[in-house]
Amino acid sequence: MSSFSGHERSDRRKDTAVLESPWLPRASCNSSCVRTDPAQVSRPTVVAVRTAARIVCALALLPAMPLLAAPLPGRSRIQRLYCRLMLRCLGVRITLSGGPIRNLRGVLVVSGHVSWVDIFIIGSVLPGSFVARADLIEWPALGVVARLLKVIPIERASLRRLPDVVRTVAGRLSTGQTVVAFPEGTTWCGVGYGRFRPAMFQGAVDAGRPVQPLRLTYHHRDGQPSTIPAFIGDDSLLASVRRVITARLTVCHVQVQSLQLPGDDRRDLMARCEAAVRGETALEAPTAHGHALVA
Repeated sequence: MSSFSGHERSDRRKDTAVLESPWLPRASCNSSCVRTDPAQVSRPTVVAVRTAARIVCALALLPAMPLLAAPLPGRSRIQRLYCRLMLRCLGVRITLSGGPIRNLRGVLVVSGHVSWVDIFIIGSVLPGSFVARADLIEWPALGVVARLLKVIPIERASLRRLPDVVRTVAGRLSTGQTVVAFPEGTTWCGVGYGRFRPAMFQGAVDAGRPVQPLRLTYHHRDGQPSTIPAFIGDDSLLASVRRVITARLTVCHVQVQSLQLPGDDRRDLMARCEAAVRGETALEAPTAHGHALVA
């Protein structure tokens, strides 16, 4: 636990420093957005047993993690299966709807950004290389996953390095790799959300590759919106993980939206993808800061 706390204090100092950059996305979400599961209060014994079982199952999967990077036949299928098993261990279920998932090479996958859980959710549907904050590889547990999945690091405080990231994204798309990005650039609670940023879409335009928007929404078992998985504001990674594994059940609904052709205008492509991810809900402008887990 001390390693988590020490890292989070260091990470929070970095967040405070980079927030001085006016170009960085900021979210209005904070800890007041998070609503815990009432079952935790009413049935503490059941919660303790459930939590212990989930921890044991998740730890049992860790030795198989190197398979995510092994050049084996059917590697994508292995990655999807591993992510689905890990989600079940954490108490998260997935429902899928919308258009078919096309078996195409070199696709940029985009969605809204709520939590570290998003990585496993998308990994269970369309596994690929994530565009991630550079210091993610230093995080406990998640850092190992990030290195195995060959993340594309982005320095949040260095705007001048962004063109290099875009070129890397375009290069991987051109070679037929799937790349996953969260264009909001920071996490939101899942009820509120922010505007997309155009940078990552330039990679798709430069490579001439399509974009697959995914709409992720988290719910309780009764279908009501859930903010339990959120990783926002002053929240710590450990606290977010604890909420997820102690909750009775979290359901993530993944809606596969229409594939978007790149065109030659990144802002037009961004607008089309943002509309697909948001549906008919009005967009909100960001006003404060969240955790930019994956950019």
